[in-house]
Amino acid sequence: MLFGLIVACEVAFWVLLGAGLAVRYLLRLRRLGGLLLLAVPLVDLVLLVASVADLRGGGRAEFTHGLAAAYLGFTVAFGHDMVRWADVRFAHRYAGGPPPDRRKRYGRELARHEWRAWGKGMIGWAVACGLLLAGVVVIGDIERAVALLEWAGRLTFAMVVWLVFWPLAYTVFPKRAPVDARPPLDARESHHDRVPHSSGEQS
Repeated sequence: MLFGLIVACEVAFWVLLGAGLAVRYLLRLRRLGGLLLLAVPLVDLVLLVASVADLRGGGRAEFTHGLAAAYLGFTVAFGHDMVRWADVRFAHRYAGGPPPDRRKRYGRELARHEWRAWGKGMIGWAVACGLLLAGVVVIGDIERAVALLEWAGRLTFAMVVWLVFWPLAYTVFPKRAPVDARPPLDARESHHDRVPHSSGEQS
């Protein structure tokens, strides 16, 4: 039942997001569109209330309870970015807004981008682990809350892997731009091999 609610919340997230953008840009009803977009976080609140109510029933925590906490945590961390990503593209397509940034990143810029993304992931990890620990407190029995603690371990392992193979990797081994994407050489460099001629040179 809880897994079905998680799926329903994910569907509701995108339905409300799409409806809000359509009302804002296609129907030109910006206030109503804004209200629909503000309703997007309510989806997460419904899932949180349902999860707590299910745990209070006295049963054993299951895989889906941990999944719900992970979903909520990373939605908090990345939900705003997802809304902004969709808003920029919808505004460009239907309201003459500026085009989205599709340029590829290399070198230090890419490393900074990966560190920022990982930092947001850590916010999601912190929120999710906080919810998992809160679930342990609600249950009041470690044996019945083992599934929640296992999820905390999974998320921690995932964040370590993310750290090693993306931010750290791109910092230690920067990704170089392909030759055809590099800026042209400075005009001064093209003449650095030329021997200067003296103004007083005689023939």
